[in-house]
Amino acid sequence: MNLKGKNYISTQDWRDEEIEYALKTAADLKYKFKMGIPTRLLPDKTIFLLFFDKSTRTRNSFEAGITQLGGHAHFIDSSTSQIAHGESPKDTGIILSSYGHGIAIRHDLVPGEGNRYMREISAWADKPVINMQCDVDHPCQTLADLMTIREKFGADLRGRKIAVSWAYAPSYAKPMSVPQGLIMLMTRFGLDVTLAHPPEYTLMEEPLRLAQENARKAGVKFNITDSMDAAFADADIVYPKSWGIESLFQNPDEALAIAQKYKHWICNEDRMKVAKKEAIYMHCLPADRGHEVTDAVIDGPHSVVYREAENRLHTAKAIMALVM
Repeated sequence: MNLKGKNYISTQDWRDEEIEYALKTAADLKYKFKMGIPTRLLPDKTIFLLFFDKSTRTRNSFEAGITQLGGHAHFIDSSTSQIAHGESPKDTGIILSSYGHGIAIRHDLVPGEGNRYMREISAWADKPVINMQCDVDHPCQTLADLMTIREKFGADLRGRKIAVSWAYAPSYAKPMSVPQGLIMLMTRFGLDVTLAHPPEYTLMEEPLRLAQENARKAGVKFNITDSMDAAFADADIVYPKSWGIESLFQNPDEALAIAQKYKHWICNEDRMKVAKKEAIYMHCLPADRGHEVTDAVIDGPHSVVYREAENRLHTAKAIMALVM
């Protein structure tokens, strides 16, 4: 399967068989990494990593990944580049793609901006654009999540349930892209999905529509509830994390004040007992310990967060190797 030059801006842009091929590639790269087998698939190739937001796992998985593939990454902080002075996506896309072989972008904090910016860059760039997280989707994270779930439960996930739930966090209004990415991708690959959130924390209309459409096509369930416990009931996978209110991203203080009403939306040992005995706890990290989740859960036997984070390296490598 030849995916060279193909953008990876949303998992929804890729066919099921293309996602499967990416997962197969990631598994092969993971095996070879563990065995110490070199995988110099991109010798002397350059990828530009353009960040509008902070990062730990994303930046390091891409930088380590491209090095292990034989290439090199250039880190660009948007605030210290000419983008901060108003340089257009057209100019940025044309010039960076003429300098290297791929452009990866993280632009996730403002609803209505990040995904549009990436797609405008891709319209002018003649090299592939990879979404390292936008306002709509986090396709590198959710691909690693699916890889992790399959490692635990096998490739046939039909009949399994994932609970994607809002959880309280006092730190900041977190992007909506992870829950949106999860409901869009997991409904395509056999999982019954239950989304839970307080009334104010609805997701964007288009990801919700796509999740419903994907579930219908795949013959799985997609449900929405305002009860964390109802979502956790009989779940095989629980994925509780915080996100902000779409209309209040320009007013974070108000959003955080509303969140105060829902401090009881926490993943603790009692809630894990509502899920299945062998259920796994997942989080994209960083988790607000003591707020989104207790230490007993995130450090306990149900947690797969470190394997999940590890798989970010291998899925990032797979995407780069396939499209660059």
